[in-house]
Amino acid sequence: MDGDTNMILCCGEALIDMIPDADGAYVPHVGGAVLNTAVALGRLGVPTGLITGLSSDPFGAMIAAHMTASDVSTAHVVRSARNTTLAFVHLDQGQATYTFYDEGTATREINPDDIDPVPSDIEAIFFGGISLCNPPVADSLLTLAIAQPERRLVMADPNIRPSFVSDHDGYRARLNALIGRADIIKLSDDDLNWIEPGDASLADKAQAILAKGPKMFLLTEGSEGATAYLQGGRHLHVPATKATVVDTVGAGDTFNAGCLAALRAADALKPEGLATLPEDTLRDMLTLAARTAAITVSRAGANPPWANELD
Repeated sequence: MDGDTNMILCCGEALIDMIPDADGAYVPHVGGAVLNTAVALGRLGVPTGLITGLSSDPFGAMIAAHMTASDVSTAHVVRSARNTTLAFVHLDQGQATYTFYDEGTATREINPDDIDPVPSDIEAIFFGGISLCNPPVADSLLTLAIAQPERRLVMADPNIRPSFVSDHDGYRARLNALIGRADIIKLSDDDLNWIEPGDASLADKAQAILAKGPKMFLLTEGSEGATAYLQGGRHLHVPATKATVVDTVGAGDTFNAGCLAALRAADALKPEGLATLPEDTLRDMLTLAARTAAITVSRAGANPPWANELD
């Protein structure tokens, strides 16, 4: 897929999730929030590339093979001999929490000069995950986001891990700057309450996010479904697709991919048109996102569906 044009470019971490098996032994699986979104897009048939740090170690080879197998271009990765980031996954009744080991790793140590200019034919660019938490990669990605031309759609999902952030004030400032540039921001209810603390309703907090600049805000509430809020006061809610939950690893990442894939299919990856999207387009977007996420939670690990699984 390295020769494809008009692709969506995802920017952030690719890592190894160490997930316990039935005996409690940790088994390596390719993961990372942004890689999961790229993989989900590739499997949905969307031309996709990934800007990430890719190690020359054996785990880096696993990640590269996984990207290729899921039709994600490796043309934009930043290669180095630094170690791969590891995330140890702790599961409690299917809910995942993480312990990260990333100092000095291939993804963490990305500087602005390491990233090649974004090709002119990139349709949209996505940012998210723990790569936004700590410098230098966090500052490098913010610089890249702010540099994007207004015509190119920018989407971001911080996927907040407060325990991983070394400087909370710096992180909030970075997120607010990213929110101010992004055309679409996606947050879970927990993420929204962290960014906008206080007793206001989720709907009021959604409006506070829109007031910072995005044209669309997507709120996910797990089993309660998802809501799209648009500039101008419109909003649309879609219930969650019923699923038997094995674990939640990769659910939100797959949701992001479903939204981008649906907008691309509707020829709606255009910042200027987001606020006036027809209701049917909004509903189709949220429905596809919910369906893809439901399949992901129904099986172990971050294993997004292929397009033919949605037929």
